[in-house]
Amino acid sequence: MNVLEQIYAKAKANPQKVAFPEAENEKMMAAAYQAGKDGYILPILVGDKEKILALAAERGYDAEVFTVVDICEEEYLNELVTKYIALPDSRLKEKALRRRMQNPLYYAMVMQAVDEADVTFAGIDNTTGDVLLAGQYIIGLQEGLSTVSSIGLCDIPGFEGSEGSLLAIGDSAVCTNPTSEQLADIAIAACNTVQSLLDWEPRCAMVCYSTLGSGQGELIDKVVEAVRIAQEKRPDLAIDGEFQFDAAISPAVAAKKVKRESKVAGRANVVIWPDLNVGNVGVKLIQQFGHADAYGPMLQGFKKVVCDCSRGAPVSEIVGNIVISAVRAAGMKK
Repeated sequence: MNVLEQIYAKAKANPQKVAFPEAENEKMMAAAYQAGKDGYILPILVGDKEKILALAAERGYDAEVFTVVDICEEEYLNELVTKYIALPDSRLKEKALRRRMQNPLYYAMVMQAVDEADVTFAGIDNTTGDVLLAGQYIIGLQEGLSTVSSIGLCDIPGFEGSEGSLLAIGDSAVCTNPTSEQLADIAIAACNTVQSLLDWEPRCAMVCYSTLGSGQGELIDKVVEAVRIAQEKRPDLAIDGEFQFDAAISPAVAAKKVKRESKVAGRANVVIWPDLNVGNVGVKLIQQFGHADAYGPMLQGFKKVVCDCSRGAPVSEIVGNIVISAVRAAGMKK
């Protein structure tokens, strides 16, 4: 059973409630329907109920697969507003909240914040910036973190790492030039993500062009400081560096280059890039030359799972990301 099959099996064993604020979008409705019909999630379509049901019928979908929430239905809206305002860390007053909840994206996230949904899934009609802003306002960030970032999961044929052919990498999509503090947050969030999704014991390597002082420069100093901050914040996690990429994932290289004890060197299952230039090039190299399947990017750092999918992705890929998001949500409840 490959990793995606394992994730699909987890989803089917414990379906989560996934809210879709872009419910009228043809591709999004198709993905929500497929994932719901196959038993992986409990899909909630959020928006204009009459229009959503008409479109579902027009497209040949059995409406029984969905729960449809009408954002104009006064009684449920009032219930959500009351619950959200009662949260100890709610950021919006009632008037501002009601105004934002006229937008299905914010409405879905309020549902999620008060445990009426487990995941908010968007990204086709809304920009990444829209999704990130709504997530920060309504869901908020994990305790101790101040950075939203992303992680991807690569399944690399021929790679024999500590988790077989799998390697988690980040951030390849969100943070352009993270500070040391932001890099530390990315590493901590990445460890949280792989624990919730894959039940791994994370071994997180922070990489650059130096291994434990073999090089010098500001870029290296940033990573060294990030390692220190991450270890100080979360001493329970195995986060180490600075390492070159090969020293992070190859036991033979680590044996030559790392002359001190490390739980991570040569055995990393999570790799954190120093910036988006490296992250973007790195993931493209892994895909093009390693012929890897790359799942994600998955947003991380929020208190609950918020997903921003690629608007150019086919329905099959969107379904995969929906299922991954649902399994992460279930894992975060543990």
